[in-house]
Amino acid sequence: QVHLVESGGGLVQAGGSLRLSCAASGTIASINAMGWYRQAPGKQRELVALITSGGSTNYDFSVKGRFTVSRDNGKNTVYLQMNSLKPEDTAVYYCYVDLMKTWGTRSQNWGQGTQVTVSS
Repeated sequence: QVHLVESGGGLVQAGGSLRLSCAASGTIASINAMGWYRQAPGKQRELVALITSGGSTNYDFSVKGRFTVSRDNGKNTVYLQMNSLKPEDTAVYYCYVDLMKTWGTRSQNWGQGTQVTVSS
């Protein structure tokens, strides 16, 4: 089994900052990509940021320059530093981890979601 534990969401005023964390644990041999998706009410889930095992990153154009994704491979943890937050960033943010289990099976996993609300 693989478990993802997210933390760091909350309510912040526009222009403020938040940092999300997601720690993966369980039967993990190696982790490929880690990142964050978000889903606003009435909208589809969308990619926010992704980081590969080699450190390459990919961001949605709407967050480039404001959000930074990083990872600590020793802790199997991915972070999302969100600066200059806007009301349109309000959504439930989901951690995503693409990994190989100890017996060689690929597994794509989602966190439980954490609410980020940005007030104007």
